[in-house]
Amino acid sequence: MTVNPYDVDLDRNPANHQPLTPLSFLDRARKVFPDRLAYVHGDIARTYREFHERCCRFASALSKRGIGRGDTVAVLASNVPAMLEAHYAVAMVGAVLNAINIRLDAATVAFIIDHGEAKLLITDREFSETVHAALGRVADRPAVIDFDDPVYDGPGDLIGEKEYEAFLEEGTPDFAWSWPDDEWDAVALNYTSGTTGNPKGVVLHHRGAYLNAIGNMMVWAMPPHPVYLWTLPMFHCNGWCFPWTVAALAGTQVCLRRVEANGIYDAIARRKVTHFCGAPIVLTMLINAPKALRDSFDHQVEVMTAASPPPATVLAAMQRAGFRVTHTYGLTECYGPAVACAWHEEWDDLPIEEQAALKSRQGVRYPVLEDLMVADPETMEPLPHDGETIGEVFMRGNVVMKGYLKNPSATEAAFKGGWFHTGDLGVTYPDGYIQLKDRSKDIIISGGENISTIEVEGVLYQHPAVLEAAVVARPDDTWGETPCAFVELKADADPVTPEELIAFCRERTARFKVPKTVVFGPLPKTSTGKIQKFVLRDRAKAM
Repeated sequence: MTVNPYDVDLDRNPANHQPLTPLSFLDRARKVFPDRLAYVHGDIARTYREFHERCCRFASALSKRGIGRGDTVAVLASNVPAMLEAHYAVAMVGAVLNAINIRLDAATVAFIIDHGEAKLLITDREFSETVHAALGRVADRPAVIDFDDPVYDGPGDLIGEKEYEAFLEEGTPDFAWSWPDDEWDAVALNYTSGTTGNPKGVVLHHRGAYLNAIGNMMVWAMPPHPVYLWTLPMFHCNGWCFPWTVAALAGTQVCLRRVEANGIYDAIARRKVTHFCGAPIVLTMLINAPKALRDSFDHQVEVMTAASPPPATVLAAMQRAGFRVTHTYGLTECYGPAVACAWHEEWDDLPIEEQAALKSRQGVRYPVLEDLMVADPETMEPLPHDGETIGEVFMRGNVVMKGYLKNPSATEAAFKGGWFHTGDLGVTYPDGYIQLKDRSKDIIISGGENISTIEVEGVLYQHPAVLEAAVVARPDDTWGETPCAFVELKADADPVTPEELIAFCRERTARFKVPKTVVFGPLPKTSTGKIQKFVLRDRAKAM
């Protein structure tokens, strides 16, 4: 038998093989740039030396309490220093960070604490009422530490055994933390939205977190030392991995408790913010802010958006306002963004409306995602690249989750056929770029014809009075389903009637795609800015 010489005496050893982990980013930043500003929060400003020392204290305090590899540490807090420090300190002892959505009800928070088997919970005083109620429901109460944010002056009680700063005093700044033994070790636990029953626990590993942080840098062409504003909740898929991405570049992270136009524009102007992320609702809020705010800065700001595809009109308005938008797509199960609309320089010469239409496509795979396709969900065969044939979006690679915690049947279904099934429907264009058309549960089938709710929403957004729009299926005795549009109008818009909006759509799309019903009013949203279509579907059915 012939022996391959490349397999002989060339083994892995500590000198040539180390587990990939985002912990290495903070370690490098504090050694190379110890005095560079790591984060700011109100009047608080800390360097990378101080950032690292506080994370060490945090990790040391956890270790002294017996928390280590495979244990869960939960945090329910706004975008504050404690949440940022938890992204490193928890992993420093081999434990798993469970960042909990601050908008969840007590019953769901209790389920997450129990299901994730949290050994310790750090909670923001603002949310003490919900947390107190949740702790009354749990089967096994974890130790509770309060974060009493000096920036927050609203209501709330301290319900834990001690405050966060006192907890850090339990640890030492020279704690000898270690890298994970295996990069496949879990680093984070994130729960899905759970719109139909209890949420699923998505388990992420060190390797994927490291790689997707690098992917963010590459896709966004981020320079050294960016100034990143936290408009995206850190609880949402670990802030799409940006707590790790920014540290890899020794950048400055600007914490923000409230996602409001005033605060965002103030931070951009005062802190010279270069980058921020947010759902399309954040973009809509910014372009509809008063002109004085929109004129408050004079440098270009990079914006990464995900969630539902932003309408081309919103993207065009952002560009005119001094924001350059990069459109991405992903899910909690793939560490956040794993697909991006990679830009071609020749597109710069196109009219702004055509550029916006191109940017509204989700795009191509991240450099750290191994494969992406739109295929028939039954046969798993790729579909034609014609921009028309709708299929399910599938992914595979190192930035796909380990699986769902304690849910083998859901994990098996998600990975059936050796691909991750996203549940999203899309098309592939001749140039290989994909575009989402809907969630599989959101597509409208009217008279046997498929209607993309995203396409109809894009038409509604072209109307100057429309602030936000969401389209769902309404049961119909003749057609099976017809489009029903829920619309929120701009505060300063001229009056418009449902009939006028329907006529507006009829001029711009096929008749069978035109909404048969239009309902005005605020749209229900998740804490991450996603419109809760399941709520709207229930309303449409009740009508």
